[in-house]
Amino acid sequence: MIEKSTLEFLRNLSKNNNKDWFVKNRDNYDHAKYNFKEFIDSVLISTSTFDPSIKDLESKNCIFRINRDVRFSKNKDPYKNNLGAILSPGGKKSFSAGYYIQIQPGESFIAGGMWQPPSPQINAIRQEIDYHPEEFKKIISAKDFIKQFGKLSEEDKLKTVPKGYDKTHPEIELLKYRSYIIIHSFKDTEVLSKDFIKKCSEVMKSMYPLNLFLRRACD
Repeated sequence: MIEKSTLEFLRNLSKNNNKDWFVKNRDNYDHAKYNFKEFIDSVLISTSTFDPSIKDLESKNCIFRINRDVRFSKNKDPYKNNLGAILSPGGKKSFSAGYYIQIQPGESFIAGGMWQPPSPQINAIRQEIDYHPEEFKKIISAKDFIKQFGKLSEEDKLKTVPKGYDKTHPEIELLKYRSYIIIHSFKDTEVLSKDFIKKCSEVMKSMYPLNLFLRRACD
């Protein structure tokens, strides 16, 4: 389970995001990092029971570094205020549809699907939806899907018609998405609860049909 000290470290880091403070609190970071690794190890085990494509993944290939790349950012804070990992075939460097877990005080969530895939993949996804619209609509209208996520995130959705499609296409709104992602947020009390891993597994299992559809489209 996620420990209270892990959230406390991240909360303090957000208020003291500088190298001097981080160095002085290195032991607290190491403890939080280890706690998050153990958590991801457990989530990998539970998730692989319904998604065999990630059964051989190791947490070290899923967890992102806490250091930020500030080269092209106006925000020069050297560290992220969260701990994050992506569970997908091939690990964090792959473009396959998977599950992203972020732990951050007040902003913890799990996301599934594909975020801003490259042109070949987004074109393949749109084609798959074009060819199998009823299957896709069945996935995103399922009772459990709506309960956990509501609907597809409209982040990055195009305001114009995607290239190669007519504005009169019956599924044009589904084809306008630039990212095909779903999000489930958690309160801090949920993150710290003893059944958090079980809840994560339930949410990710609800994501699985969408991930399968997206993976098939991009294969």
